[in-house]
Amino acid sequence: MLTSKQRAILRAAANTMDPVFQVGKGEIDETLIKSTADCLAARELIKMKVLENSPYTAKEAAAILAEATGADVVQVIGSKFVLYLQKKKESKYADLLR
Repeated sequence: MLTSKQRAILRAAANTMDPVFQVGKGEIDETLIKSTADCLAARELIKMKVLENSPYTAKEAAAILAEATGADVVQVIGSKFVLYLQKKKESKYADLLR
């Protein structure tokens, strides 16, 4: 669980990021979950977008993907959300979050 100070640091880091995945009109399936997990393993911090034709809100999609990947939801604003999953080794954000 992230503290509010840690969340603020991660929000600042994600501010300039572009979304790496989009949740569209299809279901959140195993392919999207696997791709999200792989991306989190490589980057630790990712931003995603929910399209207007999606059956999910950004908050719902963030909660589903966070639970499925073991990540933390950092922020949900409008149609975008940010997920964070700390790497086991060589974490880019570990020193900032102490």
